Amino acid sequence: MSLTVHSVILPSANFNGESTLPSLYEMSNVQHLAESRLDEDDELFVGYGGLPSIFPYKMQDLYDRADTPTEYIGVILENQYLKALFLPELGGRLWSLYDKVAGRELLYNNPMVRPCNLAVRNAWLAGGIEFNCGMIGHHPFTCSPIHAVETALEDGTPVLRMYEYERIRGAVYQMDFFLPESSRVLYGRMRIVNPTRETVPMYWWTNMAVRENPEARDVIDATETYNNKGGMVGKNPVPMDHGIDITYPSNNPIAIDYFWKIPKSSRKYTAYIDKEGYGFVQSSTARLQGRKLFVWGQGEGGKRWQEFLTQDGHDGRYVEIQAGLAHTQYECIPMPPKTAWEWLETYGAITTDPQKVHGDWADARAEVGEKLEGLVPMAELEDMLTATKPMATSPAKKRICHGSAWGTLENLRREKTEQPPMCPHLDFGELTEAETPWATLLESERLPVLGQTEAPVSWMLQKEWTSLLEKAAPTHENCLHLAAICLAERRIRDAEEAINNALSYRAEPTPTALFLKAQIYRLRGDDTAAAETALKAHRLCPSDVSLARQSMALALRAKLYDEILAAYESAPQNVQADGRVAMTYGVALLRLSKVDEAEAVLYRDGGLSVTDIREGEISLTSLYISIQKARAAARGETLEDADIDVPRRFDFRMNVPKKK
Repeated sequence: MSLTVHSVILPSANFNGESTLPSLYEMSNVQHLAESRLDEDDELFVGYGGLPSIFPYKMQDLYDRADTPTEYIGVILENQYLKALFLPELGGRLWSLYDKVAGRELLYNNPMVRPCNLAVRNAWLAGGIEFNCGMIGHHPFTCSPIHAVETALEDGTPVLRMYEYERIRGAVYQMDFFLPESSRVLYGRMRIVNPTRETVPMYWWTNMAVRENPEARDVIDATETYNNKGGMVGKNPVPMDHGIDITYPSNNPIAIDYFWKIPKSSRKYTAYIDKEGYGFVQSSTARLQGRKLFVWGQGEGGKRWQEFLTQDGHDGRYVEIQAGLAHTQYECIPMPPKTAWEWLETYGAITTDPQKVHGDWADARAEVGEKLEGLVPMAELEDMLTATKPMATSPAKKRICHGSAWGTLENLRREKTEQPPMCPHLDFGELTEAETPWATLLESERLPVLGQTEAPVSWMLQKEWTSLLEKAAPTHENCLHLAAICLAERRIRDAEEAINNALSYRAEPTPTALFLKAQIYRLRGDDTAAAETALKAHRLCPSDVSLARQSMALALRAKLYDEILAAYESAPQNVQADGRVAMTYGVALLRLSKVDEAEAVLYRDGGLSVTDIREGEISLTSLYISIQKARAAARGETLEDADIDVPRRFDFRMNVPKKK
């Protein structure tokens, strides 16, 4: 057994930092629900814990599609059976889990680091195992460094500990991974702490990507599943649903989620097993009660999405099996004040009787349950959770990787108000550029002065910090942040007062102040004023891609097509090169009946690439379809969407079945 730290070279996109703007737009989430058809005894917290935006986090949306060899910190846990590679700089993702006995990779191992727009802050990676804490969706740290340190169990078994402070819930999550010498499974001991005096909505899902195998079956101890069809959460039987055995992920024609309804008394596991009876299995103690299957489906859009998420030339086919605190991802669950939740997870290979696993559903469940009990007895798992608590609450001695210092800042605030620190066994490191302005506010009651076109390096949304800003002497910077806070809380009148105060402290308006003013107009429904104000902000900082994207999007919403053309055509090259800006420009051209010019934008550089196209977004697809319809109309013909064969590179429709 060993823990070693290595330099790992992976082909990678360039992340290019964060957006210059506060994240005040409504969160886009494929788990949105309109109605529910659940029974009164299902006891789901559907809709609980939703957020209007991801503020105060800034978006990670400036990445490109480069393929550059890049160095990452890799941490390897290894024994005679397994080799696990973690990447703490990418959210602590378990990038690879290799079965040394069978000589097989257990996970879908993405050949490159290629961020795409699926997470709450935009950037997300396919592959491996991702650990999500806090709010519905792929969490804020999925493409960010988190703290990583080395510690050990009482018997000397090395432990990789990774942790972070999550700012919206005000909670700390901690993951302790270890691989004992004789163990055939990797252990993950998870811990979430709510150090506040309030009940908070809490969310956790462990997302595991496995290489798609058309003959593999996802086995869980369930006979019903929750799902979202057409915005309504309901239930259907397992394994057969409308003539399809949904436990074979490749049978599902379109992208869909299945949340397995596992009885309270049943063991919590999920296993993806091939026709020979071999596969990957994850299990846990009882607190992690939910299990999920996600598939991209067999349609052209699902195939295109998987290609888009990986290196050019790879098909990227994978299936995602997941494990969560709640039964579904339509909900958070209430976490009491001053509480720690803990559970143990295991990950490893499983060998079963293929005839039983691929036969009757009851036999399949019984077979996996029996083999899992032989691999990791449930009683031992519960005992290990208890026995390892002293390790989980003790300091580590060796640092591997730094995460954010927001936990340090929060402990400074607590010290100032004579409150105990959060998780004193965890070291959150020294303050960085992001946290320093708030430490200044804590000491001097004012934020540092910004340059005329300088954007704030960070934002804050926490009632104690809001109170500090409200009590402090009004300055441009203090009022600017108060305006953003009010907008995040949808207090529009207060936001307007704060932004007007901020503007009054400068002879000339700043781009960020104008952007916030534009958001006030947007939320009031005045699309024209919102667009004109945002475009003014863009003219003050013409090379700012974030401002260009948002201002032109608002102009498109307001139907100011000529203004979009003028803004784009006068923009610097770096802005014109941005795929999202160019797509908006192409749509504006088409709305002005400039079909040839719009088509030229769509086909530039071999086909327009919108690097951060959102999961579920079909803007690029719609642009192609609209151009074809315009061409047909010019010929006196009428085309329906179904008549148009969309090229693969433009087709991101997740809910269109495979063409016959």
